Amino acid sequence: MTYSTIKFESHAPVALITLNRPDRLNAWTPAMSEQMADAIERANRDRSIGAIVVTGEGRGFCAGADIEHTFKSRIDGQDPGADTARGQGGLPRGLDWIGLVRSSKPLIAAVNGPAVGIGVTMILPFDVIVASELAKFGLAFVKMGIVPELASSHFLVSRVGWGKASELMLSARLIDGQEAAACGLAQYVTPHESLLPKAFELAKAISANPDPMLRMTKDLLSKNACEQDMALAQKRETDYLRECWATPEHKEAVQAFLDKRPARFR
Repeated sequence: MTYSTIKFESHAPVALITLNRPDRLNAWTPAMSEQMADAIERANRDRSIGAIVVTGEGRGFCAGADIEHTFKSRIDGQDPGADTARGQGGLPRGLDWIGLVRSSKPLIAAVNGPAVGIGVTMILPFDVIVASELAKFGLAFVKMGIVPELASSHFLVSRVGWGKASELMLSARLIDGQEAAACGLAQYVTPHESLLPKAFELAKAISANPDPMLRMTKDLLSKNACEQDMALAQKRETDYLRECWATPEHKEAVQAFLDKRPARFR
């Protein structure tokens, strides 16, 4: 696939995806989501890549949906692209963003500027969010006469709690990186010039661990975070644990411990 709205770079063991419509503060379009999905799958197929960082070109991370290209087109009776009318959350039909993100290699959002609407909801299911001091976050759906998408009414509550999620979504106000980190929306806030170095530091630390176990652990977090049946939660863990016992990654980890050397997984 040719990328016109994003850039993809390999800095093994880290892949970098950059939203690349800086003249529009990287405003989202259906084509952007298709290209992002392709780039994530590309990184997932590359055995040299252990984690993926996503950031924005220029002053913004993602200023939300491109109003003219998406909402205005739909009001005028034109689908903005790839049958979004029958897709999930306005995405192209057949693109399961949540399924892709939660089954992917670990994803880290490096939020360099304004992230509004889908600019936030697309990264809520990511594994880590790092915010620049110049970042702004806003769930502005009610202001646009719509409701949030991409299971964000679940993931935001999981990240910041019921009360804060309610306040942010119902007020639609912007918060800065410091407040985002304080409430748990972001895990870290950094000086702007330290944003990508911090994201890459985290990505490299994650990449030192074996891919299958990273993705199994992500699946367990997805399924067990809100599970009320503790027997089922333990069964999922035990099923994966039994699978792990027979893997070369587990054998390498044990042997490396006994040999007093770093394990080699990649």
